[in-house]
Amino acid sequence: MVTISVDAMGGDHGPSVLIPGAAISLERHPELKFIFYGKEKDVQPEIDKFPKLKAASKFVHCDVSVRMDDKPSQALRQGRWKSSMWKAIEAVKTGEADVCVSAGNTGALMAMSRFCLRTMADIERPAIAAIWPTLRGESIVLDVGATIGADAQQLVDFSVMGAAMARAMIENPKPTVGLLNVGVEEIKGQEEVKEAGRLLRDADLPTLEYHGFVEGDDLGKGTVDVVVTEGFSGNIALKTAEGTARQIGEYLRAAMGHSFMSRIGYLFARSAFKRLGEKMDPRKVNGGVFLGLNGVVIKSHGGTDSEGFAAALDMGHDMVRNELQSKIDIDIKKFHTRQGRSRSANSASEQSENKSEK
Repeated sequence: MVTISVDAMGGDHGPSVLIPGAAISLERHPELKFIFYGKEKDVQPEIDKFPKLKAASKFVHCDVSVRMDDKPSQALRQGRWKSSMWKAIEAVKTGEADVCVSAGNTGALMAMSRFCLRTMADIERPAIAAIWPTLRGESIVLDVGATIGADAQQLVDFSVMGAAMARAMIENPKPTVGLLNVGVEEIKGQEEVKEAGRLLRDADLPTLEYHGFVEGDDLGKGTVDVVVTEGFSGNIALKTAEGTARQIGEYLRAAMGHSFMSRIGYLFARSAFKRLGEKMDPRKVNGGVFLGLNGVVIKSHGGTDSEGFAAALDMGHDMVRNELQSKIDIDIKKFHTRQGRSRSANSASEQSENKSEK
């Protein structure tokens, strides 16, 4: 059994989309249980439409809901301890739920998650990881918006956490990791990125294989299993990819309806276009995982439909079943223990050299 706490008031459409999404996910995973948090007059009528979902869920009324345009600080002041978003996160902290899923305000969700769950030991700042469709299948990209301007140590921590997620998602015992850069040459890029590359090479971790630097076009190629960057460039890359997918879709629709012959051609190639549409459908990979916290929180796109929200819930189910949290915890502890020994050895070596010089 996997229990998911849901901020039922989140997103652009609220319960009218999120509750049907939960019903879809329940059909795929009958062992799921849900705890919905929100305003009774908005949420309960939607739950009543789905008898199976109602039997597998619990509802908790909350007077406050976080608006999509609320500032994180404002949401924390006004919504802490009583909003549907906070209550859904708190359920993970208390152990009542295994994972929290919300389509609400990203900044507020991250601020509340950090305040309520706290970051894991040895993790300075969390990251948001997204599933990225590629020519080879799927890759994991992080950070896509949580940490702006990460330093070298944070990028290395992101690498370890991303590799743990890859092991949980794609069941690869030693996923490849690349640092997003302006070129693959070692002399290129910001100092933080070059230093992170050096740390990863020297660490020689058994849980990941450091590939080196990757460029923007490697994201779509699927050159590595995990692409690591800081939140500013990661978020731009994510939004650019989503916009490009929609742009190509519009181009195709316009081309297929351009003339009588093009419409005839579409009829013959309809199955191929259907497969292409499924590959480019952003709903299939909806959901960003907050990594580095003492609990699993997943952010769904605010404007998604029921199918897209079901995909975010499916991701939550998979993260729990594949023990993402324990994998990250074990990998991070091993890495920092190993790194600490390395630093101690280097320090002892330096002291010995200084004595010899004297």
